[in-house]
Amino acid sequence: MKGLRWRYTLLPSQVEDAVSGKESEEEEEEEEKEEEKAAPAPEDPVEPELAEASQVIGASEIRQLNLHLPPRITGHSWSLAFCTSRDGFSLRSLYRQMEGHSGPVLLVLRDQDEQVFGAFSSSALRLSKGFYGTGETFLFSFSPQLKVFKWTGSNSFFVKGDLDSLMMGSGSGQFGLWLDGDLYHGGSHPCATFNNEVLARQEEFCIRELEAWVLS
Repeated sequence: MKGLRWRYTLLPSQVEDAVSGKESEEEEEEEEKEEEKAAPAPEDPVEPELAEASQVIGASEIRQLNLHLPPRITGHSWSLAFCTSRDGFSLRSLYRQMEGHSGPVLLVLRDQDEQVFGAFSSSALRLSKGFYGTGETFLFSFSPQLKVFKWTGSNSFFVKGDLDSLMMGSGSGQFGLWLDGDLYHGGSHPCATFNNEVLARQEEFCIRELEAWVLS
């Protein structure tokens, strides 16, 4: 005796329910996709207010650098404490202009090759017998895209300043960034503190313009 085969056929009303259920699911999926598209983008960090215009970096560079600053100072106003066009090419003058400031400093410069680079120091630049600063310190370069070199943890040679030079980052006798007493000649080498590239096009450079911004 052959086995019986059953054939199940949906009634018209059941077909309508199945179709409407599928359409409902598709509509919900479409609504979810639309909601995802309409979801607001995360808010951009508050842009800093500059007391005056920079002669070295523009609005785009400022926005990019602002993304890498410690959260505790994001959005703080930038005050131009020193610039070579106003205060002259003198490291002594830079130290004098830093007196009375304790807040973080952003050092930006342009060399004779039109290369823009610099450093962020967690504290004001000053004369010192040894290195000072914290792991918030970093070096950067626009070449032309922004490259940021942050603390590696290898050593604590962040910043050191004397009358003849200003040094940032060190290791094996090399400095990540150094400037001479006349703020005219400088150099940049890979160093253990930041594992940085040479910031300028060449290891030694001549400064065309330098600015020191106090962020507070």
